[in-house]
Amino acid sequence: MDKLSILGVFIAFSAVGFGHTFAGGNLSDLVNLHAFIIVIGGTVGAVMLQTPASQFTQAIKSIPKVWQSSELTLSDQFKQILDWSHIVRKDGYLVLEKHQQADAFSLCGLEMLVDGAEPRQLKQSLEDIIDLEQNRLEKQAGVFEAMGGYCPTVGILGAVLGLIQAMDFLTSPEQLGQGIAVAFVATIYGVGFANFVFLPIANKLRAVANERAIYHEMTLAGLVSIAEGASSIEIQRRLSAFTQELT
Repeated sequence: MDKLSILGVFIAFSAVGFGHTFAGGNLSDLVNLHAFIIVIGGTVGAVMLQTPASQFTQAIKSIPKVWQSSELTLSDQFKQILDWSHIVRKDGYLVLEKHQQADAFSLCGLEMLVDGAEPRQLKQSLEDIIDLEQNRLEKQAGVFEAMGGYCPTVGILGAVLGLIQAMDFLTSPEQLGQGIAVAFVATIYGVGFANFVFLPIANKLRAVANERAIYHEMTLAGLVSIAEGASSIEIQRRLSAFTQELT
């Protein structure tokens, strides 16, 4: 689990709750089901309208990535690529077929090496895979970025609806207060969910995509170097540019 992401969400919402209660308010003031339905329902509905079904589904399925620590470690992959280069120089490409513990991208590259792909062909094929994955991950992040854009506006819409409700009950103080509560809480929900949830998720998914891109680009550079018959020292020099730890 990514403890920093969990801690960040906790601090953000706790700061709002503590600030409100510190000023003499009650946490129950910030809980309003009507406002929640208007803001979240309106936001999700608007994004569903503009997003293809498959893309929206993929975006929702990508949410766990926000809380998960990356399983792709540059330092481990650095050592793995050097091991592959030693194996190839000693026993040839066919031995690489036994390395089934590698990630899907690496396995694809290893299979191409075993099949005798030329360095240029290997590089082009792996670059295409990287580009397609980055495009897919960017679309997933874009769904939550769109939610972050719509949410404050829908919050304002909720505020207007609350005020309309309040105007209908000017002679009934209890119902008047309920309408005003919906108005203010809807605005809080719109701004809060946009800046504490949707936009951070979008940016986190982009950060995850960037980490994957660097990992895959380093793997590509290593596999192409192996295909070119580069020495272990040359491969190490090329790969060191991808990680600060090993420069």
